[in-house]
Amino acid sequence: MKFITYSHQGKVSYGAIKEQSIVDLGQRIGGNLKQLISNNQLQKAMALADSQQGDVPLSEVSYLPTITNPEKIICIGVNYANRNAEYRDNSDDPEYPSVFMRTPDSLTGHNQPLIRPPESIQLDYEGEIVIVIGKTGHRVPENQALDYIAGLTIMNEGTLRDWVRHAKFNVTQGKNFVHSGSLGPWMVSADEFSDYNDLWVTTRVNGEVRQHDTTANLMFPFAYLISYLSKFFILKPGDIISTGTPNGAGARFDPPKYLAPGDFVEVEVSGIGQLDNSIADEQ
Repeated sequence: MKFITYSHQGKVSYGAIKEQSIVDLGQRIGGNLKQLISNNQLQKAMALADSQQGDVPLSEVSYLPTITNPEKIICIGVNYANRNAEYRDNSDDPEYPSVFMRTPDSLTGHNQPLIRPPESIQLDYEGEIVIVIGKTGHRVPENQALDYIAGLTIMNEGTLRDWVRHAKFNVTQGKNFVHSGSLGPWMVSADEFSDYNDLWVTTRVNGEVRQHDTTANLMFPFAYLISYLSKFFILKPGDIISTGTPNGAGARFDPPKYLAPGDFVEVEVSGIGQLDNSIADEQ
């Protein structure tokens, strides 16, 4: 089932998508989507949504990031095998994943503009599949790790390329400009997926395919990532893990193809849907 966080007529809520409408779970259960997951109420919510009529048409809402208040936004860098080769530095594939963090206000929702700040014209796209954690886990065995997934969503992990090179050992600056990335449009519950190793992610800019790859090519699959990250984090319900982007980011073209106002980016993932964003300059 698809779970969405949205605003409608000035009210923020969350719900389950039923056909082309939303069953408002905020008014029926209370809290928010993170709390629903934390309270182990996804199954209850699915049963409730199946028994109800939709409350508001999907076409009338404004999309918010799927989880608006995650404790942790964990991002994985250089995870597709051919992406490491894209750096052209003749390095071996990494032994461990690269990890960095984002803040909630660095992300916006589906159909909202990604914001290019005045400090840089090097705003780039990165289409990624995102794991939403479903239960608390610390030092999770890899053979149990997939049981910790509540569902999947999509991120455009927008990046200011010059700002990720401001310092020697981190990329934080270029990954956290306000609304430079997006998360959505919804979370698809884990029961909808039979194989996490056969998901395709495709990024299009103005209709042109720029990225297209499958999770079969991940150097660090979902189960490994959850187990590895849980060695030093206590993973908690509503935490999100963005699992890396395929090759084809704008910075890798010659000359680079950075995003500018008027551009339109689509990130499509099989089994989840499509995350759409235009580009706008900060006002």
